[in-house]
Amino acid sequence: MTTVIVAERPDTADAITLISELEAQLEPLYPKTSRHGYSVEKLMKQGVAFFVTRQDGVLAGCGGIELFGVEYGEIKRMYVCPQFRGLGLARLMLNHLATYAQQHNIHLLRLETGIHQKEAIGLYEQMGFQRIPPFGTYQEDPLSRFYEKRITPTGLKT
Repeated sequence: MTTVIVAERPDTADAITLISELEAQLEPLYPKTSRHGYSVEKLMKQGVAFFVTRQDGVLAGCGGIELFGVEYGEIKRMYVCPQFRGLGLARLMLNHLATYAQQHNIHLLRLETGIHQKEAIGLYEQMGFQRIPPFGTYQEDPLSRFYEKRITPTGLKT
């Protein structure tokens, strides 16, 4: 199997498909006020570096990172299509985003995820992310968890 991660604008058909699938999965779980994912338009406006994963040429997942100066990078829109889960694609994407951050002199990653995203929470904690209070413009939300991890020269490969 061949896995490829490529930079792709969030407004391409493939990226929109993935973001729409992610939204469809989150919508029944969280009220709108607790869904903090960026729209395609906001991903573009905020200059989020966005990447798409393909497994043997088939659309498999996505992830993005928004850089906040040199202070930190925030992981955005991490998603793996259900049929590709369990293959380590989310771990590959996180490592890819960490490498991107390091190339831009960022050594701290942060993210927000929902409490019902059990697999995502497990992955983040397994990879050494630590829970933190809300950061940036986030407010305390009982349906959200906030994490950060300092990136070492060896990246996230935990």
